[in-house]
Amino acid sequence: MNALVVFCGASAGNDSAYTDEAYAFGALLAARGIQLIYGGASIGVMGAVANGCLENGGKAIGIIPDFFMTKEVAHDHLTQTIVVKTMHERKLLMYKMADGAVVLPGGFGTMDEFFEVLTWAQLGMHKKPIALFNIAEYYTPLMAFIQQAQQAEFIAPADRNLVLCATSAEDVIQKMLEYQANPRKVWVQLDDL
Repeated sequence: MNALVVFCGASAGNDSAYTDEAYAFGALLAARGIQLIYGGASIGVMGAVANGCLENGGKAIGIIPDFFMTKEVAHDHLTQTIVVKTMHERKLLMYKMADGAVVLPGGFGTMDEFFEVLTWAQLGMHKKPIALFNIAEYYTPLMAFIQQAQQAEFIAPADRNLVLCATSAEDVIQKMLEYQANPRKVWVQLDDL
């Protein structure tokens, strides 16, 4: 695993565990020699994971839409910053550059990123692991919803296994390394987007 995309919030949230664990996750990526790919912001959970990586000798690539560059949220000390036009272009490029995705606490934008790459996996467009880092049980209600949707037969049991979930940074990485994608019909290739 050479690079991971991290989807997370530009806000810090109301629990210091969100940013503390994000920083520690960035530091773990640096220690493991795994490049961080993320949304390019210097603030919130995003800034914490980038700082954890950079301050511990890692490499961090930020991919940020040009309209955020003028809002003074872009991180100034990244290994590389790639400026794109749209949010979709950002998401697609981040995921294409990574060997998997980790989702830290965040809001609507983070959920959009998570569910789109998860849907891509369901459609057979990629076989990369996707993990929720369940810091301070942030994603416990989401995991309950996924279970409920499976019980209601809106999510197939095999598709439920597309979502990894762990409560520690080390467990996130370990589960991603152990992930085995199930064979599935390919509806469209990720490169076709």
